[in-house]
Amino acid sequence: MTSTKTLYLLCSAAPPVFDVAHVIEDAQSRGWDVCLGLTPTAAHWLRVSLDGLAALTGHPVRWQYKLPGEPDVWPAADALLLAPATFNSLNAWALGLTDRFAIGVAAEAIGKGTPVVTMPCTNAALAAHPQFDQSLATLRGAGVTVLYGENGFVPGPAGVDAPPHFPWQLALDAVDATTRGPNGQ
Repeated sequence: MTSTKTLYLLCSAAPPVFDVAHVIEDAQSRGWDVCLGLTPTAAHWLRVSLDGLAALTGHPVRWQYKLPGEPDVWPAADALLLAPATFNSLNAWALGLTDRFAIGVAAEAIGKGTPVVTMPCTNAALAAHPQFDQSLATLRGAGVTVLYGENGFVPGPAGVDAPPHFPWQLALDAVDATTRGPNGQ
């Protein structure tokens, strides 16, 4: 597939990550060249699918930083989507804690001026922690489009393994909107 737009799709370890192949296919149908980055736990969860996901995207799936001097194996990003974004990932990102590849790439994208969208995936108990609202405010203040609450992901109760619905379409629509010109093209 030939594309002029590159999307970095970065995923944390939350149950919606198991739908990532369908999300990649949807993004590709929208004209995106997708590069998939994962947190280490998400990579562990998807370990049996990593080769297939690399074949689907045409790029290596990354979850670790490259060594100094090694070439970058991904093209430059035109947009970045971090979803599902766990409580831990969002807080680390907002605090600038970049020991994990996916979080470091997301943090750097802000400084590069790359359009960034995120959709949290957490439960209501974790979302009630005071740091969570502070982290969302920090990311919004840095220009990140945060899809949470009424116009995004609505958390469910603690103790439920998977949310009943994760609005991937809304996330991809938001990514598309970040790269449209003033006349909607």
